[in-house]
Amino acid sequence: MVPFSILDLSPVAEGSTIRQSLEGSARMAQKAEEFGYKRFWLAEHHGMPGIASAATSIVIAHVGAATKRIRIGSGGIMLPNHSPLVIAEQFGTLEALFPGRVDLGLGRAPGTDMRTAQALRRNLDASNFPNDVVELQQLLGAPIENQAILAVPGMNTNVPIWLLGSSLYSAQLAGMLGLPYAFASHFAPDSLLDALDIYRDRFQPSAVLDKPYAMVGVMGSVAETDEEAQYHFTSAQQQFVNLRRNVRGQFPRPVKDMESFWSPMEKMTVEHTLRYAVVGSQRAAEAKLGAFIKDTGADEVIISMPIHDIEARLKSVELFAGLGNFMRVAA
Repeated sequence: MVPFSILDLSPVAEGSTIRQSLEGSARMAQKAEEFGYKRFWLAEHHGMPGIASAATSIVIAHVGAATKRIRIGSGGIMLPNHSPLVIAEQFGTLEALFPGRVDLGLGRAPGTDMRTAQALRRNLDASNFPNDVVELQQLLGAPIENQAILAVPGMNTNVPIWLLGSSLYSAQLAGMLGLPYAFASHFAPDSLLDALDIYRDRFQPSAVLDKPYAMVGVMGSVAETDEEAQYHFTSAQQQFVNLRRNVRGQFPRPVKDMESFWSPMEKMTVEHTLRYAVVGSQRAAEAKLGAFIKDTGADEVIISMPIHDIEARLKSVELFAGLGNFMRVAA
């Protein structure tokens, strides 16, 4: 059966603190480990009052210390924001602390607005991304003879590298380099199937992977009833509207009526963007997620659960896991 994983952004819920959001991420990782999820990844975003995972490697260490077995990592590190050496040292350190559990997912977007990107990045040219990926592979691998720059920690750790994408570019690169690939269909659905086709068609076996391995993303809110799940999901819907309005704030509380919040055009846009979201009771979620897995042929599904209330979020983690168990039996 297709394994489930979790993507977390350490949401800073309206009315809470960053400390509370980081504690929530640790609790969520513990719950994911308890219920058999494969990975718990965190995403790099900057300048967003509703997201606390900007210092991604530090938050990964935080959830790693709170867990024992589940794989931990980035979904992803935005590599053009950093030098490959810095990332090699950070993830080499994580691998030393949590041996055999660390993944390094890489993206090429800034993960923020352009002004913040200018404050973060060495330059605004992401065209060097393929070379940076290859350099990072070398820094995490065995040093070659007379290699001038060494990542300490980092060298000889061979931390698994994933390429992440929301367009066709990274699909081609992941195939060419023979790396596992994750598509951000939880917020960028339009190129999903084309990207998977390109990745699989152009895949070249490598030292790390002999056949394609594709992970796909969904947003999810599962509760005891369809109505409760939809209520919790209004927080994510509001957040996407706010992003389009350039309104920055903490992750919003759910509302009973979205129609009074968004315009007809905003509703159409957000519902299109989130069309792969799995929202509802376990019965409803089973039907939608089963069809999604069949359509994509995914090797793994990574689920983002943007739910304001931490207890409801943890319950969704549990109910999704039950869905996974059911689908394993059904298969």
